[in-house]
Amino acid sequence: MTTAFDADTLAFYQGNAADYAAWSKHRHVRLNAFLERLPAGAAILELGCGAGADSAHMIAQGFAVRPTDGSPQMAAQAAQRLGREVETLLFHQLDDIALYDGVWANACLLHVPRDELGGVLTRIWRALKPGGWFYASYKGGEGEGRDKLARYYNYPTEAWLRERYGEAGAWSSLAIDANQDTGFDNKPAEILHVTVQKAA
Repeated sequence: MTTAFDADTLAFYQGNAADYAAWSKHRHVRLNAFLERLPAGAAILELGCGAGADSAHMIAQGFAVRPTDGSPQMAAQAAQRLGREVETLLFHQLDDIALYDGVWANACLLHVPRDELGGVLTRIWRALKPGGWFYASYKGGEGEGRDKLARYYNYPTEAWLRERYGEAGAWSSLAIDANQDTGFDNKPAEILHVTVQKAA
């Protein structure tokens, strides 16, 4: 049975949920650009919602959001912020079919083991409605490894990501851009931003 998560990484977020929630950055430039692609009131699944800042922003804009996180402790942090239940959902547990206009997965799929990412992307493709949009971000690199906090990262190249997405399903568009940012470990990293649209 596939699990599509790393136990040590999940344990980090379970043990540091409050500190991570306090640190989390609330920048919505990319999120706003994503939301502009969706119809008013669109159904959105957020994977890895963390402390719930992005879900709160989407809900405030009138979208029908399903916030989820793989860590019960992080889900609890988000629930406190949002004033509503937040589900604990691991990526490999996603089994919805054509339910969402958008899937938002900021800074979470980067923890999926490399040999499991393709299967997770296929599940997300299936969960999207035809023409639906999907955003995810990754820390770029040349292969899997751990940061100084022992969190696992798949550290993909752009070419490797394009292959995995191509195997997951048919997309009408696939765009990747990059920038530099600093994470919770205070280490600068190249962030790869992937925005795709499911073929209609």
